Amino acid sequence: MGDGKRQTMWRGRAFEFQQEEVLLPNGRKTLAGVIRHPGSAAVVPVLQDGSVVLIRQFRHGIRDFIWEIPAGTMDPGEDPLTSAKRELQEECGYAGNRFEKLGEIWVAPGYSSECIHLFLATDLTVRESHLDEDECLTVHLFPFQRVLEMVERNEIREAMTIVAIQKAYPVWKGRKKGQRDP
Repeated sequence: MGDGKRQTMWRGRAFEFQQEEVLLPNGRKTLAGVIRHPGSAAVVPVLQDGSVVLIRQFRHGIRDFIWEIPAGTMDPGEDPLTSAKRELQEECGYAGNRFEKLGEIWVAPGYSSECIHLFLATDLTVRESHLDEDECLTVHLFPFQRVLEMVERNEIREAMTIVAIQKAYPVWKGRKKGQRDP
């Protein structure tokens, strides 16, 4: 499965689009268009009272606002946890004092190399947010049960957020139960 020539067709701030000659496992050669992405980190922030911090963010690709968890592209050489901490404060104005890795997901492996690292953040403290100039968002708090209902009712439609919420809930619930046990 050796790769042949690669040609960068377009380079943006966070990723590039390449056309690549690929030798497939079956021995055939083909051309593939691939978005080369450095990876991202996303975080499900949960306050002491069980409220989840969500953002309502404008996404130009669909020309609409959507519900999301805070997330962002990792800087070159940045580890996923550092990125998650940075995005939580920049977008939501919170610092997490306890983080737990929930896993990693591929966004669209048919045409993108982006891998998103998912985290649960608890023991949050308020900090000042620092939005990037291209971010248009508002911060909202919802009880965890309400967020699960938003997923079920298709009010939350963004795949990364859906997966992260579904992975975070049993971890958070188990942690809360453990805190009540003697």
